[in-house]
Amino acid sequence: MPQFVIERDMPGIGGASAADLKGASQTSCSVLRDLGPEIQWVHSYVTDDKIYCIYRAPSSDLIRQHAETAGFPANSVSEVRNVIDPTTAE
Repeated sequence: MPQFVIERDMPGIGGASAADLKGASQTSCSVLRDLGPEIQWVHSYVTDDKIYCIYRAPSSDLIRQHAETAGFPANSVSEVRNVIDPTTAE
């Protein structure tokens, strides 16, 4: 299944409390359950003003539907074409 990186502009999110992040995670998971097994949240990276999320889904349209339903921004949705790491150099 294709994997996507979603960039969410969320000013100040790095200062969010654990309770706020838990609530956002619960909202996301609830919407994912409603959308069905074709879309999966892998994990997210929270920075000062953005969240970068990794999802698996058959299309970017389903990613955007999730964001809209959950009330989260999806400023950029990019399909991952390849993954590299230090072992790629070997």
